[in-house]
Amino acid sequence: EMESKVSEGGLNVTLTIRLLMHGKVRGSLQRWLLFSFQSGARINISEGNCPERIVTITGPTDAIFKAFAMIAYKFEEDITNSMSNSTATSKPPVTLRLVVPASQCGSLIGKGGSKIKEIRESTGAQVQVAGDMLPNSTERAVTISGTPDAIIQCVKQICVVMLESPPKGATIPYRPKPASTPVIFAGGQAYTIQGQYAIPHPDQLTKLHQLAMQQTPFTPLGQTTPAFPGTYPHALSRYPSLLTFVTIFPCICPGLDASPPASTHELTIPNDLIGCIIGRQGTKINEIRQMSGAQIKIANATEGSSERQITITGTPANISLAQYLINAR
Repeated sequence: EMESKVSEGGLNVTLTIRLLMHGKVRGSLQRWLLFSFQSGARINISEGNCPERIVTITGPTDAIFKAFAMIAYKFEEDITNSMSNSTATSKPPVTLRLVVPASQCGSLIGKGGSKIKEIRESTGAQVQVAGDMLPNSTERAVTISGTPDAIIQCVKQICVVMLESPPKGATIPYRPKPASTPVIFAGGQAYTIQGQYAIPHPDQLTKLHQLAMQQTPFTPLGQTTPAFPGTYPHALSRYPSLLTFVTIFPCICPGLDASPPASTHELTIPNDLIGCIIGRQGTKINEIRQMSGAQIKIANATEGSSERQITITGTPANISLAQYLINAR
C-alpha cells in the first residue's frame, strides 16, 4: 500500500535524497535551478574545490520523483550529445550514485540479497550497494544505472525502503574532501587538516611514511624532494587553517637533536611580491614567524634594487618551515 502511494506521489512525506557527483557537477547552475523550480524540490549543491560534490534533493515524494525524472532524462541527453563526436557504437547507461545511511542499507539489500534482487528485476535498473562506508562517515554509496525510466522506478522503490526503515542512531554524513587534502608528518605520525583541527591520518599512510623514512635520505630544501625535519604540533593546533595549501610534507627526518644550534639563512624576494608575504599590517609575516618558530627580518627597500632581502634565523627545522611558508605565500 505504501509503495502504491509513494509511486503515485500521494504520500505527503518530505524526503531528503543525496547524490554523489564526480568531478564538475554536470550542467550549469541555471540547469539545477530549473530542476528545482520545475519539480518543486529544493536542490542544494555542496561548495568547495572538491573532486566530488554532494547534490541534496529535498521535498515531498512527488517532487523528488519529478526532480529525478528531469535529471535522468537530461543526463541521457548529455550522453547522446557526447556520442555525436565519439566512435562508440553503444550508448552507456545513465548512472547515478546515491548516498544512503549505512543503517538503511541492510533493508535495501534484504535477507540474502532478496530486496535488491527484487528491485533489479522489477525496474530493470542495475543497483549496487558499496561494501564499505564512505570516508569519515556512516553512509554508503548506492550506484544505480539504466534507462531514465528504470532509474525513476528504482528511486521510487528505494524511497519506499527509506520510509519503511528509518536510519538507526546518529548518521555522520559524508563530506567530500578538498582536492588537495593537507597531510603532515610529525613525530612519526601522519596528520590531516579537517576544518580547524589536525587529526591522525589512517594508519596505512603513517606506516608508509615510516617505511619511506627507512629508505629516503634527508634532501635539503630546494631540491626535488623538500624535507622538513622536526615536529610542529604547536603549529597544527594553533594555526591549522594556514596549512590548507599544503599538499604533503614528503619527509620529516626523525632522530634529530631536540635542540639543534641556531643558524641563519638568507633569501631575496622581488619587491612586487613582498606585500603578499608581509600581509596587511604585518599579519602574514607574523603568522609565519609563529608557525615556524623562526626569527624573520625583512630588510628595508634599497634604492635602485628590485629585490628585498629576508633573513631567517632558527633551527634547521624552523628555517625549512619558514622558507616553505614564504614560498607558498
